[in-house]
Amino acid sequence: MPQVSRFFGIIISMFYDEHNPPHFHATYGEYNAEIAINGLNILVGKLPSRALGLVIEWASQHQPELIENWKRIEEGKTIEKIAPLE
Repeated sequence: MPQVSRFFGIIISMFYDEHNPPHFHATYGEYNAEIAINGLNILVGKLPSRALGLVIEWASQHQPELIENWKRIEEGKTIEKIAPLE
């Protein structure tokens, strides 16, 4: 599970055998959610509201990088790390 970023106890990951729509995984403790890159809505799973707010804030700042990583996955290339939320 390649980590894209990590901040405030939240781990952001993207997998190489993913399915559409383009999305990333956010894990916080025992919670896990798949979040669409376009629209930034939860596709599957659940996060506590505070953690979800932080993930959405981070993702909105890094949408172009997330889209580029999705393209890299489709091409079988290594994904790039993305700066954490500070």
